[in-house]
Amino acid sequence: MWQPPQRIAFKAAPGRIPTREEAAGSRLFSPLNHGPVQLTSRTWVPAMVPWRADPDGNVTQAVVDWYARLAEGQPGCIVIEATGIRDVPSGPLLRVGHDRYVDGLRRVVDAIHRHSEGKTRAYIQLIDFLGVKRRPEREKYLERFLIISEAHRAALGMEGASDEAVRLHLLTLDDASLEQLLSPRQWEALQKGARERVTDTELPHIRKLPGVLPELFANAARRSRDAGFDGVELHYAHAYTMASFLSPTNTRDDGYGGGRFERLRLPLEVFRAVRDAVGADYPVGCRMLAEECIEGGSGLDDAVFFALGFARAGMDFLSFSRGGKFDDAKQPKVGEAVYPYTGVSGYECMPSYLSDDKGPFGRNLAATAALRRALREEGLATPVVAAGGIHNFDQAEAALAEGVADIIGSARQSLADPGWWKKLREGRGAEVRQCEYKNYCEGLDQKHKDVTCQLWDRVALDEPGLARSRDGKRRLVAPADW
Repeated sequence: MWQPPQRIAFKAAPGRIPTREEAAGSRLFSPLNHGPVQLTSRTWVPAMVPWRADPDGNVTQAVVDWYARLAEGQPGCIVIEATGIRDVPSGPLLRVGHDRYVDGLRRVVDAIHRHSEGKTRAYIQLIDFLGVKRRPEREKYLERFLIISEAHRAALGMEGASDEAVRLHLLTLDDASLEQLLSPRQWEALQKGARERVTDTELPHIRKLPGVLPELFANAARRSRDAGFDGVELHYAHAYTMASFLSPTNTRDDGYGGGRFERLRLPLEVFRAVRDAVGADYPVGCRMLAEECIEGGSGLDDAVFFALGFARAGMDFLSFSRGGKFDDAKQPKVGEAVYPYTGVSGYECMPSYLSDDKGPFGRNLAATAALRRALREEGLATPVVAAGGIHNFDQAEAALAEGVADIIGSARQSLADPGWWKKLREGRGAEVRQCEYKNYCEGLDQKHKDVTCQLWDRVALDEPGLARSRDGKRRLVAPADW
């Protein structure tokens, strides 16, 4: 992952430890009741992908155990990982693209409700994504994948030559000459792997996305409701399909790209289809970007426009993140796929303890506060979720007191210590293990390995019946007495 050149080292601190009485009287542990969003506290675990599904996207016991362990901390809500809405191969990522997934997902919901003693709502994050290929070997790309065109022949002075002859000649060129000959997208496919975009409307399946996605999301939401989930979060953030429709980089000319109104059109159509499928009394919100953090990307003004549009349409909550785009991702190794959290925008999404003078903690709070303020100025009371490096009671309580947000999300700290919310509420904050923000977990995620935390994944490995990672070296959940 990219890191700021300053590389200033920060350390997460526990801050003031509230007593049980102070916690009971805090904003953080007060209930939130807004329409169908009913939470026992304003504590929230954002979606994290732990890569524990089986290769066909089914729930495994490891998936159930992961969410059961998080539920023991009794947060107000756990949003389970980005779950694919299509019934297509996607590796060890959960899917909800067919009715056969419902029973497995119900196991996750039941585990969250049971292990939290009924105190935690279980929401599911629904995602769509486009095709991304692994970076190919140079020879393989030129010999097999590159489509030879008349433009290539003309540039080489090989008019009338066979594809095979052109390919053989291309293999003799150095990189500088090859870059001049290939189109920008072809050069990118060679250097980073081919990646589909929502603007590739020459491809029939991309052109048809606006006609296909509302029904796919609606069916996925219906299945999620049938599985017992308490709510749905639409994934409109980061590098994926719906965020790409919202981005200024979306230049489609079919009414679904270009200006803000047009870029907002499909996300609203998806939401309305989902709402129709699950009903008005079922929580539906979205995860969206406060800022894309890429050159030419959306900024806070865009986010305000979109947030107002979603709130006016009736979304029940808005959760804000930032960055995490393919556009500035680092070049992957040959045989690996590009990862959207390795560039500057990726750092903004998951900043590490090595930072610039802004620091890694609460880096998205100012933008979140501005977005909530814009909503309130328009008379919209939609609950707002703040997240990003929040790791202690003082941070969380201050964000609520200052009107930054209505709900506090914390992912990496919840991974480091799944019980930390409960410890704070019970006056046991001194027992909380602090996340070190070294992004060990992010490194595992990048490789699609079982995500764990370095604070606990090699602790008590002799525990009887312990479930281990695929490599056999790490435990999959924090110890029970952690």
